[in-house]
Amino acid sequence: MTTASPARTAQRGVRRLGDRVFSGTAVGAGIVILLLLAAVALFLITQSIPAFTVDPDDVSILRGQSFIEYVGPLVFGTIWAALLALIVAAPLAIGIALFISHYAPRRIASVIGYVIDLLAAVPSVVYGLWGATTFAPIVRPFYVWLNENLGWFPLFGGDVSATGRTILTASLVLAVMILPIMTAICREVFLQAPRLHEEAALALGATRWEMIRMAVLPFARGGMVSAAMLALGRALGETMAVTMVLSVSGVISVELLTSTNPTTIPANIALSFPEAYGEGVNVLIATGLILFLVTFAVNALARYIVNRRSAFSGAN
Repeated sequence: MTTASPARTAQRGVRRLGDRVFSGTAVGAGIVILLLLAAVALFLITQSIPAFTVDPDDVSILRGQSFIEYVGPLVFGTIWAALLALIVAAPLAIGIALFISHYAPRRIASVIGYVIDLLAAVPSVVYGLWGATTFAPIVRPFYVWLNENLGWFPLFGGDVSATGRTILTASLVLAVMILPIMTAICREVFLQAPRLHEEAALALGATRWEMIRMAVLPFARGGMVSAAMLALGRALGETMAVTMVLSVSGVISVELLTSTNPTTIPANIALSFPEAYGEGVNVLIATGLILFLVTFAVNALARYIVNRRSAFSGAN
């Protein structure tokens, strides 16, 4: 019967100690994240309780409305602007990611990828300034053309804003902001597609697009959904860009080109918080709680969709 040498036993003991330290650190980091999330949720809930029981006439922010009537248009504006941004950004992000991963030469792909990553480093206030002062006047003639030719469609009806600062402008700015994160995730997922599957499709006579459609996109479906949901979560919580483009208005409207636009929850908090006091602060915190729940639901839905295809997706 052989026994391990003392040196080998000590070496194994050191490795086991390192494994325990690493495992404990990882578990501790996970617990800290859960505690922080629970602390944020507890703060929002406790500070929001007065908003649900306050008399609307006693809070100037509510303007005589109940909390549900006050927050309803804000929830609509938040989801509406984020969905419009996602509709614009998703096809662009997938197309750019496919071009970088399967079409562009390596040098060009690296340059484009670097530029896309740089967009994520631009502060949101810069996007807001650009959207309000430069982009809005540029797109206004296009809005006029849409209104003249497609004004019969509800989205493009109404009187066109004289400044171009509309919900569509804010959504396009949001689309530019969420484009880098969605492109980066899609690019990495496309690059993880099984190489043998791609080569087999090409060997059977498929064109490059047919190979992508049969071998890459089915594999990356869960990853693309995850990227879209993460981008949607970013758009839901964006504050400064929307604040600088839109003004506060508590309306529900699907018209994209008029000066009367729905407002998002983050923008409303940023504009109303400096003048809020007493229970008005609780009302704004309560709207933040609603935004927290909406964002949490979006990310939970993304996690559920990705887990359903975890065996086939490169997202995990």
